[in-house]
Amino acid sequence: MINYTDHVRRLMEDIVSRVPALSAIDIRDVLVFARLGRTITHGAYATCHSLMLPDSEAAYYFWRDRRTGRLTRRSEWFITRSPHVRVAGRRVTHLISLSLPRFCDQTLKGSAKQDTYPHGSDSHAKLDTIIHELYHVDPHGGGIRASTRSDGRPSAQTHTAQFFRDVLRMVREYLDSRPDPAISAFLTLSFDELAELHGGVAATTFRAFPSFPQRFREPTIEQPRMPRAAHIVPLDRRQHQRLYTDADLEIREFLARSTRLATSDQNAGTIKGVHPRQPSSFAAHRRPR
Repeated sequence: MINYTDHVRRLMEDIVSRVPALSAIDIRDVLVFARLGRTITHGAYATCHSLMLPDSEAAYYFWRDRRTGRLTRRSEWFITRSPHVRVAGRRVTHLISLSLPRFCDQTLKGSAKQDTYPHGSDSHAKLDTIIHELYHVDPHGGGIRASTRSDGRPSAQTHTAQFFRDVLRMVREYLDSRPDPAISAFLTLSFDELAELHGGVAATTFRAFPSFPQRFREPTIEQPRMPRAAHIVPLDRRQHQRLYTDADLEIREFLARSTRLATSDQNAGTIKGVHPRQPSSFAAHRRPR
C-alpha cells in the first residue's frame, strides 16, 4: 500500500527547501496524520493544529435563566492546556491532518480555486491545500501564523485575501523552481486510482483513532467562590492524555467510507510507498482543461 501521509511529508520537505517564505519551518517539528473524511460529504480537506498555545486564563461556563437573567448553573473553574507530542524524542509543535479520501479527490473544476488556476489540474488544488496549511505554521511563536491585510496591517481573521494571494504566489514559486515531478506525482491520482495502483491507501493515525491530540480543560486547584450561589456542574473527570509519543502512532488503511488497522507487519515500521508511474514533467499536467 501507499502511505499517503509519508508522501505528503516528503513533498512538504521539498516545498520548504524551495519556497523562501516557508524556509524557517523545520518539518521535523510537524507531524502529518490522517482523519476520515468521506468524499461525498462536505468538510475541510486538511487542517493545521498548533500544540504550542499557552495555557488559558482560568474561566468557567455558565447558564442563565432566560426570563430573569439569574445565574442558574456554572461549571467548575478550569484552565485549557495543550498536550505534548514527541516523535523520535523531539517535541512536535504542529499537527497537520489530512481528510482521506476527501483530500485525494479534490477537483479544480467547480471549486473556488478554478479561477486561481485557470489552466491547472486537480493536482494544483491539492498542492495549494498543502502549501495553505504549511503557511499557517508559525515557526517562531509556535502558534498559528497571524494573517495580514493587503496593506500589511495585522488582521484578526485567519484567512484574508492577502493570505490566499500569498499561497498562490508560493505555489507558483515552488513550480517555477522545477522540482522533481516524482515527488508530487501522487497528487495527480484520485483515491480510487491510488488504491487500484498500490493495492490500498494507508496513512499515519493515532492509536486512539478517530481521536487525536487536542487542547483539554483541567479544573483549577483552587476554586474561587462566586458571590451568587448557583448549581455547580463538575467537569468531565476522565484523564486526558497529556503526552503522546511514537508508541501512540499507527498505520491504518483508508477505505471510501471507513478505515481499518493495517497489518502488524506494516505497523512494525513505516510503510514505504512506491511512487506511481511518473509523468515526463509536471508541465504535462498544466494543460488547459
